[in-house]
Amino acid sequence: MISVYLSHGLESGPGALKVDALKGMTEKLDDVDPVVMDYRHLPDPRARLEHLRDTLHRRGDDPAGCIMAGSSLGGWLSAMLGAEHPMLGCFLLAPALGLADYPETSPVLRARSTHIIHGWRDDVIAPDPVIDYARRQRLSLRLLDDDHRLHQSLPTILDDFEQFLHHCQALVRYA
Repeated sequence: MISVYLSHGLESGPGALKVDALKGMTEKLDDVDPVVMDYRHLPDPRARLEHLRDTLHRRGDDPAGCIMAGSSLGGWLSAMLGAEHPMLGCFLLAPALGLADYPETSPVLRARSTHIIHGWRDDVIAPDPVIDYARRQRLSLRLLDDDHRLHQSLPTILDDFEQFLHHCQALVRYA
């Protein structure tokens, strides 16, 4: 069973459009268990990261069999955990990387597979630091003509996520 941790952004919640859509995609697949995080009571990024760590530990999930998926601050959380532990995968949407006011701006991922989607017109998290981040670690990156919310690109995101999940399932199956 692959656990997929879904992390929302700073000003959204567990029922946000992208989180809900990603959860729906995971529920269509066998042997994939979505874990929808709720950080609304935790405004500080460090406290959110600790909550994610605690949830992983409390559930008893082996990080090597988990996928971290998140948007914006949720993408940062996913990347941070993916830097702390070898992970099966990280799926990052408009991740909050390269921001001066975050505790760590460029975590080195230890995931077996990573895919980043970012909008060219993102005015919250500029694309250039994310492009540089992906380039330095040779990570899969898709840039779309969209803004920070990526709502216009939801069909593309879901297509990529489905392929990503199948790829991660294959990594487990043929390990």
